[in-house]
Formats: sequence, C-alpha cells, structure tokens
Amino acid sequence: MKMKFNITGTCYADFHYMMNNEEKLDDVMDMIEMGEYFTINRPRQYGKTTSLRLLLESMEKSTDYFPIALNFQGVDEMWHENDKAFATMFAQQLITSLEFQAPDLSAFLKVEKTAVIDMDTLSQVITRFTHKINKKVVLLIDEVDASSNYEPFLSFLGMLRTKYLSRTRPNHKTFYSVVLAGVHDVKNLKFKLRDPEAAQYNSPWNIATDFEVDMTFHPHQIIPMLEQYSEIENVKMDISAMAERLYYHTSGYPFLVSKLCKNIAEKILKTKPEKGRNEWTLADLEESVRLLLRENNTNFDSLIGNLENHQDLYDLVSRIILDGEIVPFNQYNPTIYKGILYGIFKRNGRIRIHNRIYEQLVYDYMTSKLITQPIEGAKNHGGYFINDDESLDMEGVLLKFQSFMKEQRSKKDFKFIERQWRLIFLAYLKPILNGKGHDFKEVETSEEKRLDVVVTYLHYKYILELKRWKGSKAHEKGLNQLANYLDIHSVENGFLLIFDDRQNPMWEVQTISHEGKNIFAVWL
Repeated sequence: MKMKFNITGTCYADFHYMMNNEEKLDDVMDMIEMGEYFTINRPRQYGKTTSLRLLLESMEKSTDYFPIALNFQGVDEMWHENDKAFATMFAQQLITSLEFQAPDLSAFLKVEKTAVIDMDTLSQVITRFTHKINKKVVLLIDEVDASSNYEPFLSFLGMLRTKYLSRTRPNHKTFYSVVLAGVHDVKNLKFKLRDPEAAQYNSPWNIATDFEVDMTFHPHQIIPMLEQYSEIENVKMDISAMAERLYYHTSGYPFLVSKLCKNIAEKILKTKPEKGRNEWTLADLEESVRLLLRENNTNFDSLIGNLENHQDLYDLVSRIILDGEIVPFNQYNPTIYKGILYGIFKRNGRIRIHNRIYEQLVYDYMTSKLITQPIEGAKNHGGYFINDDESLDMEGVLLKFQSFMKEQRSKKDFKFIERQWRLIFLAYLKPILNGKGHDFKEVETSEEKRLDVVVTYLHYKYILELKRWKGSKAHEKGLNQLANYLDIHSVENGFLLIFDDRQNPMWEVQTISHEGKNIFAVWL
C-alpha cells in the first residue's frame, strides 16, 4: 500500500510517514507506571490522538496493564444535562469499548449499568469492575474538551478524585492511571466553563500531575521519517539539513512538519522537470513554506480565531510581532496562559511566537487587516517602482513612504501613527509587491525594538531594518547589526527605515557606507 504524509486524524505506521516519538511515549509511560492521573493538554493537531493510540497498543501487548480507550467527541448534549445522564453515558462508553476486547466484562457492565443513577453509584460500579481485573486498569479519554464546559463533568472528575485519594482501600479500588487528552488543562477550567466566574481555579482534577513531556519533534526525531520516505520513494535529499530546516521553520509543531513535507511530495515535485522529481532540495522546502502561508487550513483557522476571540491576546501578539517587545514569561498571567494553551507562544525565559510560520502568518494577517482599512494616500502604484531590469526600486519606495507619512502625521492622530507605523509601512508595501514579491519578517529583535524584513521580488532580495530613533549611539549599534545581517544573507545593499517620534522629526535621507555595506537610510 502506498504511504503518504498525514495531516488529518490519527497516524498509522502502516499507512503514513511518521516522525519518531519513542522518547515521548517512554516519558508518558513512565507517568502511567507511577500511577499518575494527568492531562495531555496540547493545541489542535499536535499528535494527542495518535499518542493515545500508540499508548493503547503498547499496553495491550503488556501483561501488566488493561487499557480502556474512550472518546468524548460527539457526545450528545443530552448526556451533559445532569450527573445521572453523564454517569449513564460513561458506563455505556465502557460497555461499548469492551464489547470485542473483553465481552465478559462488557456483559458484566451491562447488568451493573442498571444501578447507575448518579456519580456515587457509578463509583461503586467502577470499584466492582476493577476488582474483576487482575491487571492495572488504565483509562484513556480523548477529546475531553467536548465535556469540559459542563458541570456534570466536574462531578465526574470529583468522583475520580475521591476514589484516587482512597485508592488503597478495597471499597475504593479504581483505575490505576487516568490519562485525559484535550487542548485545555482541566486542572483549571476557567477558560471553558460557560460561567467562567463560577469556575474554581483549582478544579476537582487538582490531583493531576503536570504534563511536561515535550511533544514537539526535534531534528533527530524528524530524520527517521525522511529516511523512510527517501528509501521507499527513491528520492534523494540531504536528510540532516532538511530535518534541521524543517525544525527551523516549525519549531517541531507536528502538523506543520508533516504539511511542509506533504506539499513537497504531492505538489512541488510534480511541477519540477522529470529529471528533478527524484530529489528534495532546501529550495523546495522554502517553496513549500510559501505555499503553506498562502493556503487556508483548519490549523490556521484555529490560530486566527483564537486571536480574534481574545482581544488581550491579539494585542500582546501584536506588541511582540510588530513592535519587537520583550515580554517575560509569567505562569500566572492569564493572557500569556492563553497564548501557551493555544500553541501561539513558547516560553524560553521570555515569550516568543511558537514558530516562524505562525509568526509570518500572523504578521501577514495583521498587515492585511490594515490594508482593508482606508488609509488616505495609500494605493496600488502598479509598476511605478519597477526598474528596467524588473528589480524593485526600494529607494523610491522608501522615499514615497516618507512623503506619505508626512501627510499622515498632519491628518491622523499621532498616537495611532506612533503605535502602528511599522504595520502601516508593511500595508503600504503589499500592493507595490503586487503578487510578484513577498515580505518575510525575521524574528531577531532586541531592546532597540528592531524589526528585520526580507523582501523578495522575482529573483531579487532586499533587506530592510525598521527601528525607532533612540539617539546616535543606538543608531551606530543598529548599523553594525544591519551590516552583520546583510553578511548573513550575502547582500551588499541594505535599507534602514527609522521612526523619529520627537516633536520635530529629522525627515532625513542618507546613503551610509558602513563596514563595507551600502545602507540607504530614511527618517520618518
């Protein structure tokens, strides 16, 4: 059977090219072996369901464990009306799950189910059920978010908590380990309950152990997937370099890694000449990134939706992406917590956008939103800034933008201009590129609030740095940084756009020779 890169649903080794997750599964099994109760809480399309399936298969082969896998997705709302309904639903899910795995136990539960009228009677059934099994019973429940905004779910967790705390007593015998999977950490249900103000900060699941297993995939875990693909499809590539670059763009987010590979295998190779279709190159990967950033998918929809539904999160992301603001991580900050929860942030002493693809996507989105707003004086200049050799006249672009900003400072609220000047420039640039070019935001920022932008137009490349005027000393340091950045990109000419927020801005234009580089600088 032909294999493929999978980006939807559960992954199966017989059908799909998969990254190596043995280390992660070993870490999760260590928690199960310790009898822990915990939630695998990670964003959408992070491999939670696949991980649960692999854990289930591993335990089914063991003589020590008796795993039971349930799924709360698609559970009808009627089962959340009260404790009795929820308890009945849970008992029925156990019966259905065991129908073929252990028909005797399923039949036993069918009889016991008739006695289930609340959480207390469900607790008694669980005790009698686990006494009948001479193994460690492990309960795995996927998609718990489907139930976590209903009060009966809290009652269910409370019942499990009571049994857990008294699990050494025969009359409270219970599941040896319980593993829930969902986006939210149900130790804190404030973000899901219909009445957040009534939610407890510490839910009945506060007995659970923190889940700190790294679920991202690092280059050495990506390599086996590429090796398998290369061998089966007879495709050549620099596997190590490809794995490193995949991680560079995605920070190991499972969906993004698989999607980039899928694009190359199923789209880009088909467009190459016949002699080039048996080789992956790093240029193919860069093209895959561009394809991904231009498409709609449920992962991106969820990302944008979470930003639009939480204004505080949107504003914080804007400050980080567009202003280069350094925000220290604090685990109690609710806005930062939401960003971590939805996979937008990663923490490394300070808050960063999780990966470069997300950063570029959000940056493009915020720019696009401004384009759709009427900005007096901004327009599509067509081919006005195109040279005879079809290169982009970037100096002309910056000079025209300087003139545009002079007009805007006198017409618009200055606070708006001061806050949004970077976004205004990026919005101004979009129609000039007119589909023939693209602007990529680089993530390198500093205390000087630098923003590095790489603009490509056809086969030409332009390096721009956007920063505020902070005096001559900071300016000199900025020139050093830009010259170094031009070296990294093997470019001789660079561009510097400086926002001067003093009452009497300089409005200067300078051509600066610095460390062997030519830098065209424009003050706004």
